[in-house]
Amino acid sequence: MRIDIITVLPELLKSPFEASILKRAIDKGLVEVHFHNLRDYTDNKYRQVDDYQFGGGAGMVLMIAPIDKCISKLKGERSYDAVIYMTPDGETLDQKMANNLSLQKNIIILCGHYKGVDQRVRDAYVTKEISIGDYVLSGGELGAAVLCDTIIRLIPGVLGDETSALTDTFQDGLLAPPVYTRPADYDGMKVPDVLLTGNFGKIEQWREDKAHKRTEKLRPDLLE
Repeated sequence: MRIDIITVLPELLKSPFEASILKRAIDKGLVEVHFHNLRDYTDNKYRQVDDYQFGGGAGMVLMIAPIDKCISKLKGERSYDAVIYMTPDGETLDQKMANNLSLQKNIIILCGHYKGVDQRVRDAYVTKEISIGDYVLSGGELGAAVLCDTIIRLIPGVLGDETSALTDTFQDGLLAPPVYTRPADYDGMKVPDVLLTGNFGKIEQWREDKAHKRTEKLRPDLLE
């Protein structure tokens, strides 16, 4: 998979890809992540990428020209399965969406800033708009990092145990059950006996029951 991220603040985005699972995925050659500074696609000496909005109002808007030049350059080099715009009024990211995007070969992620991008960008170039929640960030960079993490960890070979992602919260429409590790008894706080039996049939049934109960208590909307 190749991910091209268009941003006015590439330095804000790079650190998550220089450690942990994301770095290992890149080092293994399982994913390529490239950052494109929108200011490199301007024609003015001040490298200006934003301007006042027509009709007045507070806040600046990212201009269409540099975005067009960047996307056109990338599309001239390869085909893309999706051009994603990170925006608070987009479709809310969920596990099903992450699963589907992890199967794509090449995607572009455009990070919004200020009051967003010229609407013509959304109309002409963007194929999918994604939000990571009902709140507003200073820019789309942190949202793009979250999106990349959810996608990349699902690519085969990224996680040490490929079955781990399949048992994550939301994969089966439920919250994950409680998990425990050693010691079995810590200051009187004990691990449930069933987990120590070695009876994997009973253990799986216990986990399924707990997952349903947690979901019913914390996220009953998922059971609807």
